Amino acid sequence: MQEKTMVNDALSMEKSDLTFYANAISECSNQNLRSTLQQIRNKCETSQYELYKLAETKGFYKPAAQANEQEIQQIKTQLQG
Repeated sequence: MQEKTMVNDALSMEKSDLTFYANAISECSNQNLRSTLQQIRNKCETSQYELYKLAETKGFYKPAAQANEQEIQQIKTQLQG
């Protein structure tokens, strides 16, 4: 298997795991379990970001263009309203 495929598969898996943790945390009423899930999620986010940076550095992943200030403000307005 090529390195690009492995990195992209791992990145996809991390993103899927983050979705799972977000759902589990939002539905968890046991504070100890919730805290543990949040700690695991934080480690997963760090791992995902490291994989993302690796993929970007090696040219396996090209991020979307940076949003300009007007686009950022528009999204903020939409999310707050």
